[in-house]
Amino acid sequence: MRFDYSRLKGRIKMIFDTQERFATAMGISARTVSLKLNNAVDWTQQEIILACELLKIPYRAIPDYFFTVLAKFN
Repeated sequence: MRFDYSRLKGRIKMIFDTQERFATAMGISARTVSLKLNNAVDWTQQEIILACELLKIPYRAIPDYFFTVLAKFN
């Protein structure tokens, strides 16, 4: 299953300007953030919570940022 992280990417841009700065704040590499945002690596629960704190995303909005499924067209 693939997720749509466009809203999350926009929030990262708004708060940190770059994925690299966000990655540093998260304590992970920019490559890891890129892999996560491109559905190659899953977010852990701890990473989701930290990302929400850093990006000022209310916990009730987690599904909107992390679990919006990309439409699948055959």
